[in-house]
Amino acid sequence: MKFSRTTLILILLALGLGSFVYFYEIRGATQREEVKQQNQQIFSFTEDDVQSLTITTKKIALSVERNAQGSQPKWLLKSPVSEPANDAIVSYLTDLLVKGTATRTVSIPANQKGDFGLDQPQATININLKNQKTHQLLLGKSDFNRRFLYVQADPTVKPDGNIDVLLVSTDFENAVNREISEWKQPVDNSEQKSTPSPEKLTPPSSK
Repeated sequence: MKFSRTTLILILLALGLGSFVYFYEIRGATQREEVKQQNQQIFSFTEDDVQSLTITTKKIALSVERNAQGSQPKWLLKSPVSEPANDAIVSYLTDLLVKGTATRTVSIPANQKGDFGLDQPQATININLKNQKTHQLLLGKSDFNRRFLYVQADPTVKPDGNIDVLLVSTDFENAVNREISEWKQPVDNSEQKSTPSPEKLTPPSSK
């Protein structure tokens, strides 16, 4: 059977259009869905849901709790000292926990977690919610170019013996690797500077 030139062109156009629809709409949709899943939030709670946090690193172990008085400061250090916490520092961490996303999820055998620094994590964050539920985030080591951090959220071993390792921003590492002094509420020296010294308040002696 011979086809006219016009018919052949139309057939080629139809094949080309079919290929486009397949690769873009079908395969492309699958790939876009995979990307969407890779950028899922780590946790599903909100900042207001968080009641307390316990952060353990290789240097310090501390806990902060929401101020029950509902006044400033919003957060209170409960250990290793009991005093007002630095709201900005705590809020930076809670914001990461609430809004942080995983750029990629890797399933590995549980006995290989040491390769990702998760057998002896550099930090462990325990999260207690107001509804009594708890969550945990283990911070492992960074990837080879230090763009991402390997973490494990709510560590569990799946039925197949594997665990899920997430790649997240290294901001998590920066948020917890702090000295205890940084977690304390900054001292406001403005009043001290504005208050005259006793020497200035003493009137000069008359001669």
